[in-house]
Amino acid sequence: MSLPSAVPVVDLNSDLGEGFGIWKLGDDEALLDVITSANVACGFHAGDPNIMRRVCEAAASRGVSIGAQVSYRDLAGFGRRSIDIDSASLTNDVIYQIGALDGFARTAGSAVRYVKPHGALYNRAVHDDDQAAAVVAAVSAYDPRLPVLGLPGSALLRHAEQAGLRTVAEAFADRGYTAQATLVPRSQPGALLEDTKEVAQRMVHMLITGRMRSIDGVEIAVSAQSICVHGDTPGAVAMAVAVRKALAEAGVEIRAFAP
Repeated sequence: MSLPSAVPVVDLNSDLGEGFGIWKLGDDEALLDVITSANVACGFHAGDPNIMRRVCEAAASRGVSIGAQVSYRDLAGFGRRSIDIDSASLTNDVIYQIGALDGFARTAGSAVRYVKPHGALYNRAVHDDDQAAAVVAAVSAYDPRLPVLGLPGSALLRHAEQAGLRTVAEAFADRGYTAQATLVPRSQPGALLEDTKEVAQRMVHMLITGRMRSIDGVEIAVSAQSICVHGDTPGAVAMAVAVRKALAEAGVEIRAFAP
């Protein structure tokens, strides 16, 4: 089966820098040898100045694009708890996070190239217009040239497009989807996929057909310019390697969307 001409290139991204202090999560160095874009934690859900600088330097040395992975201020909950925060404060929190990471990226000879929400903020911005608009307002204020990475059909990408920002749709290699083409909540069965071969094959299928099977067996439409493999998923490095290999064998060019 040949690849449609509309999808000849895809980006491969992963969440990095998600340790804190002496605590380490994931293998950032190994993943940076596989991915093309790094969503770097900015200190609100994970990460600290030492980790942020180290990851930015490692990404820059490999030519991997650096993205600000912004979140609610929730270190204890790893940014996976939804927090009610007024729009103005959320906008300022996001600006703060982008600026902090951009400082370390520029010190490393690079810069923040895009913005992606993390965890609860990502999921809430799928349907919450106020929270989505607050994130978009932050990006617009900081640098309207920065693309926004998010779920296809989300309020986040809709608001970003309306604001004149570049939008980039992503698919998740290691996450289950509902029949509504949203992510299965992590609290429910089927949220996380760990079969490396299955994950790689479903990403190739998605790029070739524009469709994916939900956890209840429904074929859903999914299109993406970037594929995410979470850095904290068990076997994340092997999974990222398998996805990249399968895509390359299918004739897909793997390249950063914001080099």
